[in-house]
Amino acid sequence: MSELNNIVLKITNNGKGILAADESTATMTKRLESVGVESSYESRLKFRHSMFSADSMKKCIGGVILYDETIRQEYNSKNISEVISSNGAIPGIKVDTGAKALANSSEEKITEGLDGLRERLKEYYKLGARFTKWRGVYIISEKYPSALAKSSNAHALARYSALAQESGMVPIVEPEVLMEGNHSAEDCLKITSEVIKICFDELACNKIDLTGVILKPNMILPGSNSNQKLSTEEIAEMTLECLKKSVPTEVPSVAFLSGGQSEEEATKNLNSINKLNDTNILMTFSYGRALQQSALKYWSKNQSDIRGTQEIFNHRANMCSLAAQGKWTEDIEKK
Repeated sequence: MSELNNIVLKITNNGKGILAADESTATMTKRLESVGVESSYESRLKFRHSMFSADSMKKCIGGVILYDETIRQEYNSKNISEVISSNGAIPGIKVDTGAKALANSSEEKITEGLDGLRERLKEYYKLGARFTKWRGVYIISEKYPSALAKSSNAHALARYSALAQESGMVPIVEPEVLMEGNHSAEDCLKITSEVIKICFDELACNKIDLTGVILKPNMILPGSNSNQKLSTEEIAEMTLECLKKSVPTEVPSVAFLSGGQSEEEATKNLNSINKLNDTNILMTFSYGRALQQSALKYWSKNQSDIRGTQEIFNHRANMCSLAAQGKWTEDIEKK
């Protein structure tokens, strides 16, 4: 078993998942302002530290994805990576620099950040990171995603993965098919399967050790403007159909993004996937808003009540951990 595979299993095994706390300063500012809190270096650190030091980190959270600002911060003279490590989780880092307009297909996006990445990865390793994340985004419409968007983003994800593994860090490969649109779940299934397969073809070309990779895909859902309604069992069945079609068996772990689902929807759907999961792949969570939103709302009105904020975060993390094992129920949710 390779060291990279060891890291993957430490992050995703035994009901553990990933806290995605890698919001850019601009995104985190929007989140804070939406609950009436002024965004500052200190306020961003204070809220995030309340989660990183919560009890649920030890048994529910295997890894935390950080943003460049956060991995450099200290709290009470302790580096944030140390705070996370001392609570039993592994620090990780978002390394892409964002999605920009794709040349010759300007309505689509290409993720940038490969220039200078080898040097940045060396620095992040010294700062305590042991895994990384890069996100490619795809839209569904009558015209899109184009072959250009699919191949360009897959190539970038593969080049990033090679550099991450060279640096001794696990790459999270995140090809996100966005929920925005009026497309059907069947469209989402078709496109997501194609996108993931093309990504793994590129990873193979770049000689990536697939046992040292975490895939972070979207679940199979109808578009946010679609009138189609699916049961949680149907979502689980279609998501598993997609992954069985497109993910090589060597991949040890899938950590789903929440992609605009509510906290309870993301938990319920993950639980249904795990109840039906008949593969050898671990299926867990890599959630941002679907782990943080209720805690953030409470904290915004009670910033001195760190314990109260942590209790809300602990509940959500516990629910996600149960869902990653197929053990969540609505009765437990409401306790």
